[in-house]
Amino acid sequence: MVMKLLILDRDGVINQDSDDYIKSVDEWIPLPGAITAIADLSKAGWTVTVATNQSGLARGYYDLAALDAMHQQLRKLVAERGGEVGLIVYCPHGPDDGCACRKPKPGMLQSIAAHYGVSLAGIWFVGDSLGDLQAAVAVDCQPVLVKTGKGMRTLGNDLPAGSLIFEDLAAVAAHLLQQD
Repeated sequence: MVMKLLILDRDGVINQDSDDYIKSVDEWIPLPGAITAIADLSKAGWTVTVATNQSGLARGYYDLAALDAMHQQLRKLVAERGGEVGLIVYCPHGPDDGCACRKPKPGMLQSIAAHYGVSLAGIWFVGDSLGDLQAAVAVDCQPVLVKTGKGMRTLGNDLPAGSLIFEDLAAVAAHLLQQD
């Protein structure tokens, strides 16, 4: 059986984004329908994972404990709706650190593939930025753009060929569950 794997960006896809960074659980506010979407996918046999750039760590805006608290909140809210969140990977580096994990580089996606022992060919990666879509293409994922977060701004760019566009994560989930 083929694993039903979905990879999500975090800020702007699952929760509200901010140009001032999301620095605490209080600032981590789920987007309408996002938690239910993840739970519904999970209950339908999907493994929902997260790959998120968190340069606020390198910039000193928040620490690992704050980031862990945000991810615990995500897991708790999804669990309350009967679902679960799979692996959450993050890049703690700043844009000039030269790491292999910061999107648009594909390091985090490769980590998810290695963790689950799967190929990423055709796996959907849902994001709201051009960097998300470029990371998806780099590992043969299906690039999916949502219009939440920075998504509307991203629509103004040349998107990678074959990019799919949805209103939000709830619309992505509805589409995938309909295909099942």
